[in-house]
Amino acid sequence: MNSMNIQETQAVIQNLKDAGCDPDTISAFLSCMESGEVDRQLRLLSDHRQSLLSRVHQEEKRIDCLDYLVYQIRKNKIKT
Repeated sequence: MNSMNIQETQAVIQNLKDAGCDPDTISAFLSCMESGEVDRQLRLLSDHRQSLLSRVHQEEKRIDCLDYLVYQIRKNKIKT
């Protein structure tokens, strides 16, 4: 059983919120923290990290599309 004080628990909650965790994930994480389920805590964090990383990659592809369009526009502008 974890013996974190209220300030430490609030800091963990704020960290999870800042990381974009939803209320269900935060609740599950805290439940695991209370019951000492470290492996499940790590799995929750890993799953959320993977979700964030997938979104980053999706946004990178969109940026690449915009960069290509800008490139094409500039390339054609130079020709004219």
